Amino acid sequence: MFSIKVLKANGETKFVGRGEEEVYLAATSEYEEGDRVVLEYCGEPRYFVFQADDAMGAALILVRGIVEVKVPFGEARRGYSPKAFAGSCHYIYARYASAEEIDAYRNQALNVYDSHENVNSYPHATANVETRNEAVFAARNAIDGVKANSAHGEWPYASWGINRNPEACLRIDFGHEIETDKVIVYLRADFPHDNWWKEITLAFSDGSTVTGNLRKLATGQTIAYEKRTVTWVEMKNLVKAETESPFPALTQIEVYGRVVR
Repeated sequence: MFSIKVLKANGETKFVGRGEEEVYLAATSEYEEGDRVVLEYCGEPRYFVFQADDAMGAALILVRGIVEVKVPFGEARRGYSPKAFAGSCHYIYARYASAEEIDAYRNQALNVYDSHENVNSYPHATANVETRNEAVFAARNAIDGVKANSAHGEWPYASWGINRNPEACLRIDFGHEIETDKVIVYLRADFPHDNWWKEITLAFSDGSTVTGNLRKLATGQTIAYEKRTVTWVEMKNLVKAETESPFPALTQIEVYGRVVR
């Protein structure tokens, strides 16, 4: 048994649905500041297909506890589609993922509902720096599936910004072992405002590293490597090109492979 709820800031339940394998819920009121969509599950770690908002779509995530998605207000809204969480009718659901969905060769880094606070669902992105701690430059933007990269700032041009820090590092935790063989990197390409990284290092949980050479491109750039079994990957040692712009940034990182079971 698990449930999905919409809770107020004070913890009061506005809407709730419960089920054993799948739950569908219509929340029929406008959201208020402090509201959150909650997936309550207390069993062994399990993969779910979870949709907290119908404008954002569903995510295949590994759940290890109670998952809370805060409805964004104020500055935080700039990192989301203006259609997300808007209006007075919201279609929310959660169901157990099928074996075919879990075992497919896919982008293991994709999670449109990731956030700083949400540490019970995976994949999960963290970084040692985010430009001015603004939502439009947060680590989560690099795994939300949105690849528009010809500008910078509010959605759909949100990115991971490094605040000019040469020691910047992005980490993707998968919450479980995966077997991976390639990464695809989408640089932010708001040229000439942006710089770009000509070289990056991928460091994996098994202790291995891979160096990738990148070009000044808006399209995805593939870094392929021998298969390895890992639980996380870091993107670090970011070497920017010799141009006047001090602003390299990352629009999206995709990590391809399969779940190890």
